[in-house]
Amino acid sequence: MPEHRSGSRSVTEPDDRHRRLADLLTDMIPGAATFRVTLHDPTQVWPHPHARAYDTAGEPIALNRIQAVTAARWIIRTHPEAPWGDVYVFDLATARLRRAVVVAAGRGR
Repeated sequence: MPEHRSGSRSVTEPDDRHRRLADLLTDMIPGAATFRVTLHDPTQVWPHPHARAYDTAGEPIALNRIQAVTAARWIIRTHPEAPWGDVYVFDLATARLRRAVVVAAGRGR
C-alpha cells in the first residue's frame, strides 16, 4: 500500500482502475477537468459523500444531487487508502488524487 503524502502531491500513483474511473467521469460530466471530493456534504449534518466538478479554468460545473453523490462514491471506493476526513481533488487528465488546499472564508481582516 502506498504511503500517504500531504500537500499537493498525489495520494496514490494512478493505475488502470484510476484511469478507467477518470474516463467514466469524463463521459458522465462533459467538460469536467477535476472533482473536489469529501465525506462532508455541506447540506448534511452527518458524513455523506459529496463531489463538485470544475472545468479547466477552475469554474464550477453544475451537478445534480445524483451526479454529485455518484461521482463521490466512485472516487472514494477507488481510493480506499486515502484518509477521507480531508477534502481531495481527483484530476481527470492524470487520474491522480491529491489533498485539496482549503481556504477558510471570512477569516481575513
